[in-house]
Amino acid sequence: MSKPEPVFALIDCNSFYASCERVFRPDLARVPIVVLSNNDGCVIARSYDSKPFIKMGEPYFQIKHKLKQHGIVAFSSNYALYGDMSERVMTLIESLVPAVEVYSIDEAFADLSGIDGLDDLGRRIRAQVLRCTGIPVGVGIATTKTLAKLANHTAKRLQAQTGGVVNITDPAKRDWVLRNTDVAEVWGVGRKMKLHLDALGIKSAMDLAKADPWMLRKKFSVVIEKTARELAGTSCLELDEPDPPKQEICCSRMFGQRLTELPPIKEAVATYMMRASEKLRAQGSLCKKVRVCIRTGMFNPEEAKYANGVVVDLPYPTDDVRLLTRAAVDAVGHIYRPGFRYSKAEVMLLNLCQPGEYTDDLFAVSQPAEATRVMTVLDQINGRWGRGTLRSASVPTNPDWGMRREMMSQSYTTRLDQLWQVHCG
Repeated sequence: MSKPEPVFALIDCNSFYASCERVFRPDLARVPIVVLSNNDGCVIARSYDSKPFIKMGEPYFQIKHKLKQHGIVAFSSNYALYGDMSERVMTLIESLVPAVEVYSIDEAFADLSGIDGLDDLGRRIRAQVLRCTGIPVGVGIATTKTLAKLANHTAKRLQAQTGGVVNITDPAKRDWVLRNTDVAEVWGVGRKMKLHLDALGIKSAMDLAKADPWMLRKKFSVVIEKTARELAGTSCLELDEPDPPKQEICCSRMFGQRLTELPPIKEAVATYMMRASEKLRAQGSLCKKVRVCIRTGMFNPEEAKYANGVVVDLPYPTDDVRLLTRAAVDAVGHIYRPGFRYSKAEVMLLNLCQPGEYTDDLFAVSQPAEATRVMTVLDQINGRWGRGTLRSASVPTNPDWGMRREMMSQSYTTRLDQLWQVHCG
């Protein structure tokens, strides 16, 4: 029995951060929205209706008047909400298709090879995600991942005509999309590459699909060659397997204000270690070394500058947040120097390994079984009742040094005390 022709779908959430904010604020359904970066610095996400007025990356303090002028609502980034909503969307998609590759927080590829009724399936995915999560998505279906990206782009660009679902497995429909899409919209073609392609007379996606792939490989790279082949209908990119465990885990944040005293810096390091250890346990790894760094601001000429870091060896490979926090907090005391205004701290988990891996010392101490059980219970409680329900004693709930997020929405799905309330009149 011959293998069916590959078919991929790209399911992409529309203006994801803004859509998350609207789920629990129906009064903002027709109000333009922007979402700001850490410390309310600059614009990192925009709803479709805010894009004509606000550019990505614009500093918030410079555009306050424009936001007010056009009735645009600004939100501080609420990563706990966005992460939880993403998990709900991806879990739902996984229940509807045979195989999924989560590509980013708001995108997933699906393998639809051998499935009939692709248009109906695309519409069902879109309707189900919207009904169960409130997040609108676009669905692009094609015979390669690059074409699926292009189909998804078309579904969003022509939302009124397509209903958010575009299937270009048919060659005639594929060619129409290729002819009517600028080469800059092709997955993997950046601004610089567009200039190079323009010089060769390659203006549209169709031009790139028809270009000599060997010439493209020789002149540019194998990536552009594969892109051209994929646009022509030859699948070169498979659905990726799950990523292997990371070899390093880092957690770093800018403080909401400059810190001069050691105690709040220790609190920050303990907080970052709490998050880093969650990531460590999530991928089933143990840590052998910890690196801690602190630094001042580097761009204010009127402030004295200082940066330092230290690596600490742990007594045994561990995922126990108590041991990791104790090592990190002790370490920051050795590199702290009074008289400076600190702006950032970082913790990094190094030399990661899997439990049971061979060590060169037969008599090496290992993590006590009791510690492993405690960490399991910790993660189960926080997984059920929300991150931070249980935490290290050195981690404060609302620190003064925390990131500035003065316009942050509630954590509707991850904190019991911030659940959505519906009042019946």
